[in-house]
Amino acid sequence: MSNSYQFTIFTPTYNRAYSLPRVYESIKRQTFRDFEWLIIDDGSTDGTKKLIQKWQKENQIPIRYYWQENAHKKAAFNSAVKKAHGELFLTLDSDDEALPNALNIFYHTWRSIPDNERVHFSAVTALCMDDSGNIIGDQFPSDIFDSNSLETYFRHRIKGEKWGFQRTDILREFPFPTNVQGLVPESVVWFQIARKYKTRYINTALRVYTPQPDSITASLLNFENRADGRALFSREILEHHWRYIIYNGKAILKEAFAYTYFGQYLSDAQPGKKWPLRGIVPRFMVAVMWPLAILRYKSDMIRISLK
Repeated sequence: MSNSYQFTIFTPTYNRAYSLPRVYESIKRQTFRDFEWLIIDDGSTDGTKKLIQKWQKENQIPIRYYWQENAHKKAAFNSAVKKAHGELFLTLDSDDEALPNALNIFYHTWRSIPDNERVHFSAVTALCMDDSGNIIGDQFPSDIFDSNSLETYFRHRIKGEKWGFQRTDILREFPFPTNVQGLVPESVVWFQIARKYKTRYINTALRVYTPQPDSITASLLNFENRADGRALFSREILEHHWRYIIYNGKAILKEAFAYTYFGQYLSDAQPGKKWPLRGIVPRFMVAVMWPLAILRYKSDMIRISLK
C-alpha cells in the first residue's frame, strides 16, 4: 500500500465523546502537518459519530472515521494498521494530548538515523508527562538511546508510560493475535518486533497522559477479560526471553507464576483453553512457581466466594 502521509495518528475510542475534543485540539495544533487522523470507533453509542462528522466538515485536518461492533482495542488496532495511509503509525488515545511539536520532533528524530541504519529500526519512543508537566515513569539512560523494548524492560528495568510510533509496514507483519478473548497486553506485539528491530528512545516528553477509569484498557482490567491474553503473554516471555533471568530474575519468575495463575482463570472462563509451553527451562521455572500460583488462585477464589 502506498503512503499518502508521513504519519497516521490512530485513536481507538469507545463512548469518549466528552474527551475526544482534547485530542482533536492537540492534533490541530501540530506544527508538522503531514499526517492523517484515523479513528476506529469500537461500538460507541454516545454521539461520537456526529462529533467526528462535525470535525470532518470543518476540514481543519484529514480525518477518517470507522465504526465497528465492540471488539476491544486489539481489533481496532489491527483494523487501523490495515487502513493506515501513513508511513509511520502513532497511537494517541481518546483521553490524551500531544504537545504541539510532537510530530515535528518524532519526524526529525527518525530522519536523524542514517539511511543505511534506519532499515534496522522500527520506532521512535518518547516520554510522557501528566497534566502538571511532571515526567511519568523512568527516563532512558541517555537523551538518545538506541535499544529495543526487551532490553529496556528486562535489562535496564525502565518502567512507566511511554509514547512512540512504529513503522506501519512492520506493524502489518506483527498484528495482534485474534484468537484471544479480551485484553491482549501490547507487549506481546512490541516484544516480537524487538526480536528483529531496534527503537530510538529520546528523553523528551511529547504526550500528556491522562488515565481514565472508563477507557478501553481500564474497562478490561478484570480477570475474565485478562486471563487469555495474560497467559499468552507469560508463555511468550518464558519461551522466547527466559534468558533475561540473568538481568531481571524477579520479572521472569513473575511470568512463571503468572502462567499458572492466569491459566487457572483461563480454564474457568474457557474450559479446555490453554497455551502450551515448550522448553525444559521454561517448564522447570513454571514448576517451581506452581505451588505459589495455585495457592494464590485458591486464596482469591475464597475471597470472591465470601463477598
